[in-house]
Amino acid sequence: MNVIYVVIVTHNPKIWVDKCLGSLRQSLCTVRTIVIDNNSSDDSGEYIKKNYLEVDYIQFEENLGFGAANNIGIKKAYEANADYVFLLNQDAWIEPNTIENLIRAHENEPQFGILSPMHLNGRGDALDYNFSIYINPSKCKKIYSDIYLKSLKSKLYEVEFVNAAAWLLTRECIETVGGFNPSFFHYGEDENYVQRTKYKKLRVGVLATCKIFHDRETRTGTNIYFKDELELFKRLLILKVSNPFSDYNFNDEFKKQFKLIIKTILFLRFDMAKKNISKVFLLNRKNKKEIIENKKKSIIEKSAFLNI
Repeated sequence: MNVIYVVIVTHNPKIWVDKCLGSLRQSLCTVRTIVIDNNSSDDSGEYIKKNYLEVDYIQFEENLGFGAANNIGIKKAYEANADYVFLLNQDAWIEPNTIENLIRAHENEPQFGILSPMHLNGRGDALDYNFSIYINPSKCKKIYSDIYLKSLKSKLYEVEFVNAAAWLLTRECIETVGGFNPSFFHYGEDENYVQRTKYKKLRVGVLATCKIFHDRETRTGTNIYFKDELELFKRLLILKVSNPFSDYNFNDEFKKQFKLIIKTILFLRFDMAKKNISKVFLLNRKNKKEIIENKKKSIIEKSAFLNI
């Protein structure tokens, strides 16, 4: 019998708790749930401890970020002899057969290290918008065609990328690839993990005959990780440098930004020149060294960043 753990990273998840954790209680296969809380300020912690006694609830007094918090849960699950670890967003929930079907799919196609269901929106009346981009014809022609023709197969469709809102990680994947790269605090870590998974010769797939619901629609507030130009630039830069398939380095970016600075000054675009100068000095020497070292670890080490 497979040992299955679900790992959920939370930060003020109260409005989704019952849908998320409640759906796991309805799972056709037995799961053990670990919640890693990133210093929530709502009363979700007490609510979970009171109403979901089966959950292993771990709370931190600081926000560790998505990847680092997941690594704690993945490591704990692995050391408890998990055969599979299912990563689930706090604002997402499953159907009763979701995890069971993913496991069956892996048993039929063990070359896949990351398996994900179809991601619907919170209402369940359309694909999650971001997910629809990941499986568009330019990235996964076969699945898109089968959706249109209403002939979805009960096999895994290989994809370039699928976000970590709902990932089934196999034990082999954890042992081979490891955890999330700590160079990323929030966002970008799943894209890097997919790159590393493929670099280690494991595949990434979507099982189109099962689904989850991802409720982005009720999120509130401004997301600085996408609105702030420097935050966005930093994340994309770290992604470029950390990609195991790429030789891109910080000197390449320095040269690029230096040329842009000269060009913007010549055209009297001093506002743009100032932004490009900020990009040049965004990361200090220590940060750059750590990012380079983490890339090396992700390539060389098995179970990188988990210490298992």
